[in-house]
Amino acid sequence: MQENKNLRKEEVNDDFIMMPKVDFCFKEIMYNAKVRLGFISAVLQIQPKNIKRTTLLNTNLRKSKEKEKLGILDVRVELMDKRQIDMEMQVREYDYWEERSTYYLSKMYVDQINEGDDYEKLQKCIHISILDFKLFSEEKDFYSQFHLREDTRGLLYTDKLEIHVIELPKVKQMESEYPKSELLDWAKFFNIKNRKELDNMMNTNEYIDEACNEVVKISSDEEKRLEYEARLKAERDYNAGMKTSYRKGHEDGVSEGIELGRDEEKTNIFKNLRALGIEDEDFLAKATGLTLEKIQELMKMIDKED
Repeated sequence: MQENKNLRKEEVNDDFIMMPKVDFCFKEIMYNAKVRLGFISAVLQIQPKNIKRTTLLNTNLRKSKEKEKLGILDVRVELMDKRQIDMEMQVREYDYWEERSTYYLSKMYVDQINEGDDYEKLQKCIHISILDFKLFSEEKDFYSQFHLREDTRGLLYTDKLEIHVIELPKVKQMESEYPKSELLDWAKFFNIKNRKELDNMMNTNEYIDEACNEVVKISSDEEKRLEYEARLKAERDYNAGMKTSYRKGHEDGVSEGIELGRDEEKTNIFKNLRALGIEDEDFLAKATGLTLEKIQELMKMIDKED
């Protein structure tokens, strides 16, 4: 009997897969050069053979001033022609996503040169937002691309800055209304929630097949699975905490109460994550909604207490 129980347990474990839209899983699969190449090719609509190579860069953006906001990107890549790409996966709705993504893109652009360098050294920078919420709820299309253009004639001012936005919920709701494309296939891949959906995505193309195999590989890694589940728990705790804080503030009828409740809940989530041994400041900031500066301040406080 015990042997059968163990067998059933192993079968359940074999069916487990990480969801690609969770930031931990997203970063892990983007470490795979072939996966990066295939996804970037689909977004930029360039044949993989013309991209040739993608190189991972340091995701930390420089601070030119002590009080300047620190920026840490999800995945930062340099192409063979020196163009840089920032890929950001955002599951939780973010009130100022347009401002944040523009800030990161601008920082990445100016981060290329030092004082005294010629401006001609500046290479094109591209930001790709993969969002699990609707940024443009009035628009039907799941994919949008932006450049700096003249308002009335559409004249391109410069192609040095470029933003791509992929809204995953629209694909889930209206998939049949979109023409088939490699980018649509990637959006469907990021929406995968279970093993059956992953199996259905296999044999789409060699790059998505590679991504599916990578998900299976990292899902079977016990250490990575524990970290993945800790991050999922943090996300659930955050969502539950925000609902509780909002309800308390609403019942009191005081907007300040809502904000105070949110701040307190964010700090509690931070403490719980640190108790689990998580020290990744970028993840802690994303999971709690606190700024990186606040995370660093809390980390210092904990170090002093220890």
